[in-house]
Amino acid sequence: MATALSALTVLFASTAQLAPAAHAATDPFYEYTGDTPLASIEPGTVLATRTLDYHMAGVPLPVPVVQLLYRTTDAQDRAVANVTSVLKPPGGGDPAKAIAYQSFYDSLNPEDGPSRSIAGDVSFGGLTNAAEGPLLAASLAQGYTVIVADTEGQHADFAAGPEYGMNTLDSIRAATRSPDTGLGPDTRIGLTGYSGGAIATNWAAALAPGYAPDVNARLVGAAEGGVLVNPARNLRYVSGSVGWAGVAGMAIIGVARSFDIDFTPYMSDYGHAIVDRMRYAAISNVLWQYPGLTWQQVVRPEYADPASVPPMVDALRRIDLGLAPTPTIPMLIGQGAQGSIEGTDNDKPGIGGGDGVMIAGDVRSLANQYCADGTPVEYHQYDLLSHVPSAVAWLPTSLVWLNDRFAGKPAPSTCGSIAPGNSLDPTP
Repeated sequence: MATALSALTVLFASTAQLAPAAHAATDPFYEYTGDTPLASIEPGTVLATRTLDYHMAGVPLPVPVVQLLYRTTDAQDRAVANVTSVLKPPGGGDPAKAIAYQSFYDSLNPEDGPSRSIAGDVSFGGLTNAAEGPLLAASLAQGYTVIVADTEGQHADFAAGPEYGMNTLDSIRAATRSPDTGLGPDTRIGLTGYSGGAIATNWAAALAPGYAPDVNARLVGAAEGGVLVNPARNLRYVSGSVGWAGVAGMAIIGVARSFDIDFTPYMSDYGHAIVDRMRYAAISNVLWQYPGLTWQQVVRPEYADPASVPPMVDALRRIDLGLAPTPTIPMLIGQGAQGSIEGTDNDKPGIGGGDGVMIAGDVRSLANQYCADGTPVEYHQYDLLSHVPSAVAWLPTSLVWLNDRFAGKPAPSTCGSIAPGNSLDPTP
């Protein structure tokens, strides 16, 4: 696992100057062509199925995969089609248990989704999925079927947390309804994901009781690390940083795409140039490429305060986990707190420390809110680690923790010992 994350770090650093691939969806499997309107079809319904071998960086491996086109819901509550991949373990595994693994592929290009890489496509942004191969292998080796959804949907709606969550929940529905996966209505599910994968994991856990109570009843727990809570505060945190500043540009593009917002009236000439360059960028095109980038550089002077852009304020509140429902399943949360290692100031007023992109004070407050609502939370803070090294610390514990949930062991809790954090009220 550590090797995979180390390789990913090297990948980010060594390919920083490569341009993103242009968006060009070419596979007809991703299109729904049925006569029944999608809005009339139940979420989680399987629309098309294909079987293939798992691919890593274009190389086929002897792991059978069932890919499903299924009906789900986007950030604006519209019916859409999405794709998930169901990886079968050697010998077929145990049909009573499966892990929904949420990828950290973080891209504005739909061609970088996990399903494309798993099917054999090779793209620069999709190389993240190859780095995740060993993580999937660890679960498969223990007999778990692994469900890997394209959590950002087929338009790559980066950072649109509620959409990530619904895509994840409906992928579980589809996987357990398909006769080809070996799973069924009684299959228990564990959720797991880091960073971008944590966006999907936490939103799935939060939305499940209301959006998918049938899935929620079968969830054993959610393990996540590197958690995005209050995106408005995160934009302030990474502003002007060395490594992560460019991710704010990706988030603005993703949010605009998700909610059909036209930000062009607010943008500076430099902002327009940034958007043109990032429109289909993967995170590996952005990290450490925009040192010192700030909100004020990408907007016109009269919009230097983000609160003066009403569509942005509204959209950021819609993707704020602090305003979302509390999950009803046990949670394991890991969070780094030494962002200076990755070039982010850890002393910004009202923010406190973080891992370089995610804010530890926000995550602690979210964990404390869940505790207050009666959800068991085991929280670990890595005070000396930034975002990428924290993944290495968190990953080994996540699968062990999920194994214990499947085994029926009581969920451990650190509630009562988690330090206070930042306010979860919307950031003005």
